[in-house]
Amino acid sequence: MVRLREFDREEVLLAAMRVFWEKGYEAASLNDLTSAMAIQRPSLYLAFGDKEQLFEQALRKYTQWHASNVRTKLNNKSSVKDAFKSYFTDLVDEAYQGKVSPGCFCINTMVELAPKNEKFAIITREHQMYLAVLFQEAIERGIQTGELSKDIVAKALAQSLVVSLIGITVMLKSRPDRLFIDNAVAAAILQLAAREV
Repeated sequence: MVRLREFDREEVLLAAMRVFWEKGYEAASLNDLTSAMAIQRPSLYLAFGDKEQLFEQALRKYTQWHASNVRTKLNNKSSVKDAFKSYFTDLVDEAYQGKVSPGCFCINTMVELAPKNEKFAIITREHQMYLAVLFQEAIERGIQTGELSKDIVAKALAQSLVVSLIGITVMLKSRPDRLFIDNAVAAAILQLAAREV
């Protein structure tokens, strides 16, 4: 019997995540995956299951990382408005620097698989809702400090900003005119500027 080679599970899962993130589910072949993960197919199946199971684990790994990254960026500045502006601006800047950005793995999955696979519809929807919670927490912090108006409905505004984020991220795939995207970002951030008169 052939002995399966030992490997760092987290390391190879991250390698698979990068392949799926760049290529998507359908376009990523098992050869692509095993090559990037530096393991053989028997090891892949034994450790992660089939391709769909591996994809699900990679996606969940990504959503955990992405949520942590978003939380850090929103908490990184004392001004809530500045934090959101920086978050959206950094996203756009990255997309226009050099090679085409793979975008957001979760949003890519929402577009590719959610319409035909209920499991991935649920996972991507859960991530959207979690991002909305993170956005809401930041907005509520701004309301408490007096930076934002008490008239703002934090939950509704958070959800609106998540919709803006998803729309902008998807549009960036086609590299539209930069001013078009900059105007969209400015309009999204303007929602945070409301103050009591």
